[in-house]
Amino acid sequence: MNENYNKKMKEIISNLTGRKKILLHSCCGPCSTSCIERLTPYFDTTVLYYNPNIEPKEEYEKRKQNQIDFIKKYKSINKLDFLDCDYDNDIYHEKVKGLEHEKEGGARCNVCYFLRMEHTAALAKKLGYDFFGTTLTVSPYKHSKTINEIGEKISKIHNINFLYSDFKKEEGYKRSIELAKEYNLYRQDYCGCMYAKNDKI
Repeated sequence: MNENYNKKMKEIISNLTGRKKILLHSCCGPCSTSCIERLTPYFDTTVLYYNPNIEPKEEYEKRKQNQIDFIKKYKSINKLDFLDCDYDNDIYHEKVKGLEHEKEGGARCNVCYFLRMEHTAALAKKLGYDFFGTTLTVSPYKHSKTINEIGEKISKIHNINFLYSDFKKEEGYKRSIELAKEYNLYRQDYCGCMYAKNDKI
């Protein structure tokens, strides 16, 4: 039986005592929109833009600015911040070495999820956050089970709470498209890495 990660998230939120802090990894501005809308009533939220997989650098910067613009414009109920970090593209290529020809959604992507989410967890632990999470589950092209299992594993490694999620549930992806249009956000046509971009050519 498949785990209902949206239900798990709701259970975690319903059992919160006081307002907690979450470090939320974001893959891009458009995907973050409905996730931020869903979380900020319950958390002080800091969005971490750690995406060393995105290429070329100009695309990375464009998407990052898109994320910053949304956070500045969005009227959050609770605290909403942005945390920038290094590009780390060389580290990404080291991690996926030998997996360059894997199909999109396979082993290379799982390594990429782990890289980005572990960096988020380590930083969340260091900076005193109560939870870490990711917007990755809002995409209908990504496997929420895999992402949540990776998050659970990382949670144990770094001894910090992981917020399970399946943000695509309850029309979360549809809502992200609506909000992206409302805020006039740039919506990219490939996940991020050059391997994914080349697959579309």
